[in-house]
Amino acid sequence: MTKNNFRKNLSEKLRSKFRLIIYNDTSFQSVWTMKLSPLRVFTFVSLFSVVLISLVVFLVASTPLREYIPGYPNEEEREMLFKNVVLLDSLENELAKRDKFFEDMRMIISGEVPKDNQAGGEVTEKPAKVTFTPYNHDSVFQDKILEERLNLSARTPAEQGNSPEKIHFFQPTKGLITNKFDLKKAHYGVDLVGQPNSRISAVLGGTVLFAGWTIQAGHVIFLLHGNNLTSAYMHNAELLKKTGDQVKAGEAIAIIGNTGELTTGPHLHFELWHNGIPVDPEKYIVF
Repeated sequence: MTKNNFRKNLSEKLRSKFRLIIYNDTSFQSVWTMKLSPLRVFTFVSLFSVVLISLVVFLVASTPLREYIPGYPNEEEREMLFKNVVLLDSLENELAKRDKFFEDMRMIISGEVPKDNQAGGEVTEKPAKVTFTPYNHDSVFQDKILEERLNLSARTPAEQGNSPEKIHFFQPTKGLITNKFDLKKAHYGVDLVGQPNSRISAVLGGTVLFAGWTIQAGHVIFLLHGNNLTSAYMHNAELLKKTGDQVKAGEAIAIIGNTGELTTGPHLHFELWHNGIPVDPEKYIVF
């Protein structure tokens, strides 16, 4: 009974009517009057508070006033954070490309086929659009026949010995060396600048380990020869062989080009590896 009486009394007090009157201080005449109840006052104050809080939140969220909130970054700090996120994302992509390149090189040197070239492999990068200049395939074939006729070395690498000094290498292409072999700079080959659409020849007979596209080197082709020798030809405009093909010494395998990110003009980047170690091609080949 006591609880029921308390609730009844509280309800009656909240609904009790009061009158708010404003008098003229001089004439004591009533100027404005209004009927109120505690419940109505509470409801009005609550709605007004909700509207006021919503308006403040809207102003802070949609105007520069938010920068005055302690801990909220200003415009310069937000711009710096955005740039740092973009740079970090770019750095992660570059590191992933570098790791992929080194892994492909390791697999090629060890006689394996890179993952992107295996059957069913998923291609994650598409080669950039490259404009090629048409060339005469008949001229390439004629050059091949002429060089094979002029070849004075008919011995195979196995007959010539295990040391590269005893092997006769074909010149991969006719051109001028613009960048030499330098282990300190991680430049594991030589850069040859030749005539546009020049043919690139296999320095020795062997098997095509890999023929495809890489981000940094463009169209590349790797050959496995006897005596633990491997040769690499990079930045080509077009490849004439595919993985698994058998090639002869002096046979045309590609066309000189300017593909890949690490290139500044049409040239051939040529590397020669012996027992898994890069060697200076100029010590064994007359360019």
